[in-house]
Amino acid sequence: MPATPLSDIEIHRELGSLPGWSRRGNTLVKVYAFPDFMTGIGWVRRVAEAAEASDHHPDLDIRYTKITVTLSTHSAGGITVKDFALARAIDALPAVS
Repeated sequence: MPATPLSDIEIHRELGSLPGWSRRGNTLVKVYAFPDFMTGIGWVRRVAEAAEASDHHPDLDIRYTKITVTLSTHSAGGITVKDFALARAIDALPAVS
């Protein structure tokens, strides 16, 4: 069954349980900060593994020690439960190198 976009109310409710995440149009966004470049890159690898496991892939913008994660279900044209599930999985990842 294809994912369907969540309503504005559902998105707002879900965001309340995800510190640091915000809505930007049809996407969820969070910026993560790391003590150095290589720690951030190690974390990106763990994000990639979580994304592969869930068959849902984020957009990642790497800027030295700051990495911006953007989530959206492109096939659904918006934010779905898949985005919130991956956001929670990403938040649970350790930030060690």
